[in-house]
Amino acid sequence: MRIQVLPGGADAGQAICEDPRVAMVSFTGSTGAGRKVAEIAGRNLKKVSLELGGKNPMIILEDADAELAASNAAFGSWTHQGQICMATGRVLVHEKLAPTVTDLLTQKAKQIKVGNPAVEEVALGPLINRRQLERVDSIVRDSIASGARLRAGGEYRDLFYQATVLDRVTPSMRAFREEIFGPVAPVTTFQSDEEAIALASDSEYGLSLSIICSSPDRGFALSKRIPAGLVHINDQTIGDDPFAPFGGVGASGNGARHGGPANWEEFTQWQWVTLQARPPRYQF
Repeated sequence: MRIQVLPGGADAGQAICEDPRVAMVSFTGSTGAGRKVAEIAGRNLKKVSLELGGKNPMIILEDADAELAASNAAFGSWTHQGQICMATGRVLVHEKLAPTVTDLLTQKAKQIKVGNPAVEEVALGPLINRRQLERVDSIVRDSIASGARLRAGGEYRDLFYQATVLDRVTPSMRAFREEIFGPVAPVTTFQSDEEAIALASDSEYGLSLSIICSSPDRGFALSKRIPAGLVHINDQTIGDDPFAPFGGVGASGNGARHGGPANWEEFTQWQWVTLQARPPRYQF
């Protein structure tokens, strides 16, 4: 088998989706682009594997260790400047623990150094381009205008966006609904397990889910009621291993799984073969 890496834009992608010599398309990227890939490949009856975006919830229950919860929320929200499909996109905290967790998260954000990692000792580097930076900032500003409170960050220099914490975030706000792909931790509170499940499920995405709690069994029971391709009990949302089947549901993907033994199913097709020494004699 020969693998080639082709440069190019939408024209190259469209050619791959349309060319009859390409039997399958495996795409990793935004949900918007994934829909276009699926549409074109579908018209040509190609098999498609889609690994798309995420708005991944972290649920912090009232019995969690607040410091550990804040540590996980910070790592999940800001690693790689939030530019990863598995980033923690919604921090859902029980109202009893929310003030402490949010304060700790705010302190961490204010201590994080942002800059050019090639010449500075920093924790966060740049966003990918100016257009993405402006989009991140517009989500933050629109959410503040809708009632969210800026606890830390919300500022930038060149392409370097500060680690940001928003609290009082509600489901009607962009910070709750849209994949930000930037170093922003939107905090939403809940009062009960049922409300936490409803908030976590209130999204078109379904990639990664995190639940921070003192009882793993309780966390696992909750996770079974929330759509997600990846589940992490007592860990943040970013987790990937070559041997583990990876993928999401809903707007996060088409249910495909790749990685480890899942590759056999995803990138091959079943074939039924019969073999006999002589052909049988039939009535006709």
